[in-house]
Amino acid sequence: MHPRNPHNARYDFPQLIAQSPALAAFVVPNPAGDQSIDFANPAAVKALNRALLKQFYGVSQWDVPAGYLCPPIPGRADYLHYAADLLAEDHAGVVPRDKAVQVLDVGVGANCVYPIIGSQAYGWRFVGSEVDTVALKSARTMVAANPVLTGRIDLRQQTHAAYVFDGIVKPREEFDLVMCNPPFHSSAEQAAEGSRRKGRNLGYPKTPEPVLNFGGQNSELWCEGGEEGFLRRMVAQSVAVGQQVLWFSTLISKKETLPSIYHFLKLAGSPETRTISMSQGQKVSRLVAWTFQTPEQRQAWAARRWK
Repeated sequence: MHPRNPHNARYDFPQLIAQSPALAAFVVPNPAGDQSIDFANPAAVKALNRALLKQFYGVSQWDVPAGYLCPPIPGRADYLHYAADLLAEDHAGVVPRDKAVQVLDVGVGANCVYPIIGSQAYGWRFVGSEVDTVALKSARTMVAANPVLTGRIDLRQQTHAAYVFDGIVKPREEFDLVMCNPPFHSSAEQAAEGSRRKGRNLGYPKTPEPVLNFGGQNSELWCEGGEEGFLRRMVAQSVAVGQQVLWFSTLISKKETLPSIYHFLKLAGSPETRTISMSQGQKVSRLVAWTFQTPEQRQAWAARRWK
């Protein structure tokens, strides 16, 4: 993981339980005899997330509705720290901090994890967009319940699922960074099969109805065209707001998507891109970033906006 990621070491379960006693009910010995949780148990994963967010980010009230995405915290933190390094490139190698930095999280979800981590680790301000009204209400309730998040996170509803930036990015509004974790699958059927496959890998019995330890609703798991289709739309629509954003970025789960996104970025006219590999255990993902500004423009942007 990234060297600044506080989750680099093994989970310290005694400390986590001290912060969140409810976690104790889910801690069991793993095959090696070490303390762990059953990662195939959605309730255990949620309890671990609550403890991590309280210990490391000061968020004491966190929850997601049943069935909504409950993402692994260490991997989400990795994305933010690598993205911070990207911003530092235009700031003499120094990561910009505090509320001078504004980030757009496309598809913030009910969990609101990226804004939580980014606001507490770096002091950044966030705008989170979301098409799902239940997820949006949940995220707003959770932000309102935690004083450490006051004034740092603005949650906006995207009323048109086909749009990424229209209706969210206001005229003359500027974002230093755009983040996105796009839907992975291209259909509900494909998402269900992926859930069953992951469940079997985690030890679930073979059942017709898949249950994911990390959950996920339709808009979180699949969209027309899957990951590649979503990113094609995102790249194409990023052109219109290219001078209002310093760096666009997205997670890429499938390495097979990379040639396509490079092609889309070339067609869009992005003069510069980055690809950063990230790994958490056996899981490998990629962060792809692009900009429509020259190095000189980016340095001028940093000098104007960041202290």
